[in-house]
Amino acid sequence: MRIGELSAATGVSVRSLRYYEEQRLLMPERSSSGQRTYSPNAVQLIGLIQRLFNAGLCSKAIAELLPCINDPASRTPELRSRLLRERERLSHDISKIAGNRNSLDNLISSLEAK
Repeated sequence: MRIGELSAATGVSVRSLRYYEEQRLLMPERSSSGQRTYSPNAVQLIGLIQRLFNAGLCSKAIAELLPCINDPASRTPELRSRLLRERERLSHDISKIAGNRNSLDNLISSLEAK
């Protein structure tokens, strides 16, 4: 499929897909005329990339983590440590967000009591 078709299939802008390519997160083939072509698996890959971005990972971290999905040999103790650090960072962020939500809940409750 071409870049416009991938964009339509994933809901990700063409600009973002080009950015993913620049960051080496997505590696399209090139036709003889130089047009990008993507395999059907690219739709699932884009979904994973989006979830990792939404989880707060940067493109550099995602680029380092993506190879382990298809290559079990790249699943090293260092990679595990990296993933655990990312998980800990996310847990910390979740705690902060939950605290913010609790503060809002308290404010809402105090306003309803009036």
